[in-house]
Amino acid sequence: MLGKKRHLSVAHSPDADDLFMYYAINFGWVDSTQVQFSACAKDIQTLNEATLQGEYDISAISFGLYPLVCEDYALLRTGVSFGNGYGPKLIKKRTTTLKRDFKVALSGAHTTNALLFRLAYPHARIVYKNFLEIESSVLGGEVQAGVLIHESILGYDESLVVEAELWDIWCDLNKHDLPLPLGGMALRRSLPLTIALECESMLTKAVEVAVHNKALLSQMLLERNLIRVDSAKLETYLNLYANTDSITLNPVQIQAIDMLFKLGFEAGFYPNLIHATQYMLPQEYLTQRYS
Repeated sequence: MLGKKRHLSVAHSPDADDLFMYYAINFGWVDSTQVQFSACAKDIQTLNEATLQGEYDISAISFGLYPLVCEDYALLRTGVSFGNGYGPKLIKKRTTTLKRDFKVALSGAHTTNALLFRLAYPHARIVYKNFLEIESSVLGGEVQAGVLIHESILGYDESLVVEAELWDIWCDLNKHDLPLPLGGMALRRSLPLTIALECESMLTKAVEVAVHNKALLSQMLLERNLIRVDSAKLETYLNLYANTDSITLNPVQIQAIDMLFKLGFEAGFYPNLIHATQYMLPQEYLTQRYS
């Protein structure tokens, strides 16, 4: 029927950066005549596993997952989170000395931090936990170490220390001073191309509007108790992971994603070596269509 919107499922994590980048749509600041989103929030590894099963039309994912779903999902250019001089942290108790086969808690098998950790510590014994349980698993002695992600990197128990920064591991591996690709968004390839492009445009506008109205949007998220941290930590976190570099991928970020894929392929984690631009939506389609 003419004028009827297509309803699509969008999944994102409940972390401050994802909420910030999406909620301009939820608050009605960005809209579309073609599509309407139904959103849900779940932790990143749950989203990675759901994307492997093709559960959502659009989902936030770890960049470390993407080569495993590239045939079914296009990689969007927006809603991206990179580390640049910072990132996940491998923590342990101050009194602990890690052995070669130390037991560690990670946030999920398909996360970017798990990929980098496995490259750096191939003999470690890994258990997977919800990221909110990792600090307590170390404190309780269930594991000797854990990799903290998301807002957890901003503060942790004073008995814990950083054994290694995954940013430093990434720098040692890539050799090119590239930003660290952490998370992005993927869209189901079976959607009609015009609808897919409209989704990418709408999500890009949402991130742009959010970034340019950060103070107001942050206040609204805090007032609704949607954020796990206070206002000071929220500002710090958004400056790290939801900023102008999150609006649309730039050439250096694409180079970094390709490097991550190359490292994973060479280590045998992926069946094929892929390049990010080959799996993005052809934005030139709309101009060519009407030319």
